[in-house]
Amino acid sequence: MQTKLTLRLEQRLIRRAKAYARRTGKSVSALVADFFGRLEAPTTGISTEVRARSPAVQSLVGALAGARLDEADYRAHLAEKHR
Repeated sequence: MQTKLTLRLEQRLIRRAKAYARRTGKSVSALVADFFGRLEAPTTGISTEVRARSPAVQSLVGALAGARLDEADYRAHLAEKHR
């Protein structure tokens, strides 16, 4: 169930939050929900590095599992990209 929450913030901070939300394609409410969601994450047994990952980064973890890529592949990618 979603409930309305009113926040009192400086106008400058609100403008920055709205601009960031627009750039990332999210609403300010979604940004706040992501932040609050990270606050409730259990900390026992989880490294600081893993807790610091954003939901977008976390969704990419394991995306290349089993792939056999090395530095030469990356260099080839960069050469193609900047051609």
